[in-house]
Amino acid sequence: MDALKIVPADAARWKDLQTVFGTRGGASACQCQRAILPMREYWHMPRDLRRDFLHEEIIAARPVAPGLLAYLGDEPVGWCRLGPRRQFAPLRNSPVPWAERHEDKEDMTVWAVVCFVVRVGHRRRGISYALAAAAVDHARRHGAAAIEGYPMATRGEEITWANCTSARSARSGRPVSGKSPILRSAAMQCGSISDRRPRTRV
Repeated sequence: MDALKIVPADAARWKDLQTVFGTRGGASACQCQRAILPMREYWHMPRDLRRDFLHEEIIAARPVAPGLLAYLGDEPVGWCRLGPRRQFAPLRNSPVPWAERHEDKEDMTVWAVVCFVVRVGHRRRGISYALAAAAVDHARRHGAAAIEGYPMATRGEEITWANCTSARSARSGRPVSGKSPILRSAAMQCGSISDRRPRTRV
């Protein structure tokens, strides 16, 4: 198998990102806007407008990209979105991530990983594990003190956009809330990734 390469998403890689999302299904419809927009705005927004919003994000994202793209050889195969936690409106507005917590929601040093997508035909090959590892490294390089994930217990069901427990726990995260499954890894003291991941070059 080709080595896995993970790089920040930029304007030159826009078509590759759309290749990962595909032309139908949840990732294509969402265009990774559910993590950004207030829920009412998101649900009333057409897919094409969501795509335009993401395109504008990618073009304007300097010096920090809003996400990472994974490649096997020259083939784009995966994506994850991350950034400072405060920029994700659904996280700020939902009571679920803040149960039993008394933290500053505006703290720019705490980052969040909010979405993974692995392209059809490339799943169950450790790509989400590698993306989780690269997300921690990317956050560290840009000054994060910690990075959080919000996993779903999928009970074996394949949910292509989900921030699932297996990928997140692979990064040795520790729970920070007893009422919601939030994992936090100190970005400067991360554990090792699962041996199931392919070789990674970031």
